Amino acid sequence: MSNKRYIVHIDLDSFFVSVERKFNPELIGKPVLIGGSADRGVVASCSYEARKYGIHSAMPTRQALKLCPHAIVIHGTHGRYSEASREVTEIINNAVPLYQKTSVDEFYIDLTGMDRFHDPYKMATDLRQKIMRDTGLPISFGMASSKTVAKMATNQAKPNGQLLVPHGSEMAFLAPLPISKIPMLGESTCKKLYGYGIEKIGDLQKVELRFLQTVFGKAGLFIWEKARGIDYSEIIPHSDRKSISSEHTFHNDVADRRTLETILVSMTEELSYKLRKEDKLAACLAVKVRYSNFETHTLQQKIPLTAAEHILIPGIKNLLKKAWNGYRPIRLIGVRLSNLATGRYQINLFEDNEEQIRLYQALDSINFKFGDKTVCRAAGMEIGTRNFNPFLKG
Repeated sequence: MSNKRYIVHIDLDSFFVSVERKFNPELIGKPVLIGGSADRGVVASCSYEARKYGIHSAMPTRQALKLCPHAIVIHGTHGRYSEASREVTEIINNAVPLYQKTSVDEFYIDLTGMDRFHDPYKMATDLRQKIMRDTGLPISFGMASSKTVAKMATNQAKPNGQLLVPHGSEMAFLAPLPISKIPMLGESTCKKLYGYGIEKIGDLQKVELRFLQTVFGKAGLFIWEKARGIDYSEIIPHSDRKSISSEHTFHNDVADRRTLETILVSMTEELSYKLRKEDKLAACLAVKVRYSNFETHTLQQKIPLTAAEHILIPGIKNLLKKAWNGYRPIRLIGVRLSNLATGRYQINLFEDNEEQIRLYQALDSINFKFGDKTVCRAAGMEIGTRNFNPFLKG
């Protein structure tokens, strides 16, 4: 029996833009920006057509519009993205034995051991075709012996492609790529390496481990292993868990509160829906913030058992305020709901009223019965702030 690992990394190409194009096909082929207002917002996501002008996520919208004045700016609707993400999750859930969802548009799948019965690459290819057929969204994947190499393969396969890195060819695949392509390698680390004339991963593969440890301390081993495609990290399954979480890594560090909150709300919405679908409630909230130097802060708070977004979202926003000083750029942001208990809505005397409890139950029962698209939540109705509940009579 082979003990080779077969890891697939799946990424929905410029996800927010692709979802908006489903609703408005006129956006296809045009430079599209998803994000805040032109005067103060930043780009949360942009189409490949916009990237040709040098636009990238986390860039101020004003600057993006200078580079490409005819770009179309869309505010974005959380509800739509969580819906599309759930659709894709459902397809993957029904097709593979083990997967991990790492963000609203990104998954790792472990097909290790399946090679005794199937060709893992063909399985991944068929799954990609099915997702594209069923959801109408473009998607790319990379397949390799580890999470890191699979993710980098996906990045090479984009847009709308797929790539296999066969066992044994990891170093050769990585060698010609710039070091900035290594996931989680921050800008300052890259700058330091450039100072030593190390620009390609191939250059990095020739460097002694001891040298990297001298220059970077603990991170030295991490950098040395990544350059060789060594990554033993496991895929943490979607199963009977004590906590559920989601995180998002930005291509460029972000210091814009609105962008961070948009991503947090989207993740929290999705996690709370998942809780209700599994008849679970959470009693602890956490926000994770990682800066470019890998310094990571997690802040958590106990709450009354709940699965209701109107309680979770303000709680998460509040934790962000405490965890982050408001100006230091963030590389990764995550949400975790933990201390899970089985059960339906616990009535929280201070926050809820009967109407609200019934509303959530009605919303979810409609969505469970007729599929997730039937009813969209408040965030899907383009409400700028979630600190109030639009369903309550004022």
